Amino acid sequence: MPFIIETWDKPDHQHVRQQARAEHLKFLAEIAPKLIACGAKLNDDGSDAGGGLYVVDVDTRAEAEALIAADPFTTVNLFGRVEIKRWRKAYVDGVCKL
Repeated sequence: MPFIIETWDKPDHQHVRQQARAEHLKFLAEIAPKLIACGAKLNDDGSDAGGGLYVVDVDTRAEAEALIAADPFTTVNLFGRVEIKRWRKAYVDGVCKL
């Protein structure tokens, strides 16, 4: 069952994001089989908007919660807010999944 995990960085924590980025990318490589999509949120000019979006394929909310809890960005206390929602695949890469 897919879940969307949306994160918002704490204000003035860009330096924390940059310091933990290498470990975060290693973590993403480790969980890649569970990732449908993942990436940072950006401003219109392409600069970092302070947060991210993960679309993960796990069976339960508890698994989604454990996944984001294990992210190095969580362990360095980057996030001010995290929301997890179940998601229904309708179209992925232009292909209907219904």
